[in-house]
Amino acid sequence: MKSVVVPESVLKKQNREEQWALAKTQKSEDAKKKRAENRKLIYSRAKQYSQEYEDKERELISLKREAKLKGGFYVDPEAKLLFIVRIRGYVYFCFVLIQIGLVC
Repeated sequence: MKSVVVPESVLKKQNREEQWALAKTQKSEDAKKKRAENRKLIYSRAKQYSQEYEDKERELISLKREAKLKGGFYVDPEAKLLFIVRIRGYVYFCFVLIQIGLVC
């Protein structure tokens, strides 16, 4: 029986494609692990934020109850965020955090 001779260029191409396939699977596995870590991080942050919001709401309720018991009333703090529109040739939209009191 006569053996088939495979050209060297074909062998090189097969080896290169195998290496590329291996690199692609490795890259996809790494990306999958990274996404899983990011999901855990995002979940933990969301849990922390929701806990902060619940604490603030409970504190607000307790302050209102305390003021009511003392015969007064509690005034909610104003928002610390402004929405500003500037029109001069173009329209700009921006959000500004209030650091100091404003007088209008």
